[in-house]
Amino acid sequence: MNIEDIEQQIQTNDAVMIYFSGNNCGVCTALKPKIESSFTNNFPKIKQLYINANDYPQIAAHFSIFTVPSLLVYFDKKETKRESRHISVDQLIHNTKRPYDLFFN
Repeated sequence: MNIEDIEQQIQTNDAVMIYFSGNNCGVCTALKPKIESSFTNNFPKIKQLYINANDYPQIAAHFSIFTVPSLLVYFDKKETKRESRHISVDQLIHNTKRPYDLFFN
């Protein structure tokens, strides 16, 4: 995986969610399945990408990720949501629903 691959995903998909996690991050490990299932159930048209910031620090730096967990949501090639550290899944779903509905319905 490299920056070009991720940028291509952003350019070729209508919507993309990128979740950055890290090694030895208990919150990242606990949060990932909740985010994954929430996005799969509520936003099936959003492409989901998962990146370990420890394994790919150049990708994290490219997207200005300085802490994990961090999550980016893109609609129509534009970043529309950025969450870091204390991510509320319910609030994330609530805040993503409106742009998702406007874009896809």
